[in-house]
Amino acid sequence: MSNTDTICALATAPGGALSIIRVSGTESYSAVLHILKDKPTAFLPNTVHYHQVVNVDGEMIDEVMVSSFRAPHSYTGEDSIEIACHGSTYIIRQILNLLVSNGCRMANPGEYTMRAYLNGKIDLSQAEAVADLIASTNRATHQMAMSQLRGVFSSELSTLREQLLKLTSLLELELDFSDHEDLEFADRKELMELAQTIESRIKSLAHSFETGQAIKQGIPVAIVGKTNVGKSTLLNRLLKDDRAIVSEIHGTTRDTIEDTIDINGITFRFIDTAGIRQTQDTIEQIGINRTYQAIEKASIILWLIDNNPSLEELREIQGHCEGKSLIIIQNKIDKEKTIHLSHIDLFSPPFITISAKYDTNIDALEKMIYQAANIPEIKENDIIVTNARHYEALMQAQGNIQRVIEGLSIELSGDLIAEDLRLVLSDLSEITGEGQITPQETLNNIFSHFCVGK
Repeated sequence: MSNTDTICALATAPGGALSIIRVSGTESYSAVLHILKDKPTAFLPNTVHYHQVVNVDGEMIDEVMVSSFRAPHSYTGEDSIEIACHGSTYIIRQILNLLVSNGCRMANPGEYTMRAYLNGKIDLSQAEAVADLIASTNRATHQMAMSQLRGVFSSELSTLREQLLKLTSLLELELDFSDHEDLEFADRKELMELAQTIESRIKSLAHSFETGQAIKQGIPVAIVGKTNVGKSTLLNRLLKDDRAIVSEIHGTTRDTIEDTIDINGITFRFIDTAGIRQTQDTIEQIGINRTYQAIEKASIILWLIDNNPSLEELREIQGHCEGKSLIIIQNKIDKEKTIHLSHIDLFSPPFITISAKYDTNIDALEKMIYQAANIPEIKENDIIVTNARHYEALMQAQGNIQRVIEGLSIELSGDLIAEDLRLVLSDLSEITGEGQITPQETLNNIFSHFCVGK
């Protein structure tokens, strides 16, 4: 379908008291004028007015507020109208039918954002941020999406592109004017320093993907321990809901139970596991095996104990938690049990005493869990990569810029290094959809920034 068509669609989720219908395209104003009772002669741009929508027989469908936007000052960069109507499915359907009968067509999924991209309002990374913003479930994911939507990531890539343009220009000078002895060029040391600066920033961006995925998907936390130490009670206390069955009977939890909570704007996925013990019960043993699988997948392990663990038990849990954050929790302190910490001190993991039953020290435990996640504070202009496509492009770019550095270190010919530079540019262009550096752009940069024979 043509991108010159005038399109319409419901822009808000159905079911609310109010809804917004968006119209975008060259015939937006004409289409909307035909369905209004008073038939205004024109819409002033960036204004909101009260109108009545009527059908072909002049019967009123709804009282609405009409907002008008003139190109290029709209989301899509086109002439656009937004109709705020009541949220009745009947009203919405009637208005959309009237718009279609007056020259509009129903928009395809994502077509408004696609038009915004095609009209230069946003780049590809910003277009993808729209979906992330809609899907954001906590403060951290919201901030990451807003940062990308505002173009902070795009601006960083633009800076890298400028640096690559400078590097390309220096190489072009070396290739095209090397026979002029009276001209001065940047030596390979300057080229190397610039390439290493670019490589360092690309590496930093790629490395942020691990943090981005943890925040976006939720940080997995496994609650493990022997049977009847209070794992399910702790899960319920953290979730502030009776999510897991609590019983004095050993082996009650026979499978993993998972739910999420928000701690300081970060989502944590808590997994209550089957108690670890020797058993002949086939079903319970399957649950215990899944406990070990949950430990493998988790980033943070909460090991609940209600008596003094042996040195062997400590070594076993440490073996399962290699590369993960372990917090040892003494539960049931309301029963005045005393746990000797001599073995625990040998391993020096974080340790806390709680009563899950009576909510004792749960707030302190939440702080420890948040600290164990080691998530940096996300500020307004921080760049955290969350998109797998962006990460793959950055990893490709990192490999190619490393080849540039290797080529410079062994005095490789400039034309071969330039080829790897073009690959870096191609990789970064995949993220934003921005074009590669053209020969004319390189020449313009040379004559703008470098003195070539004056």
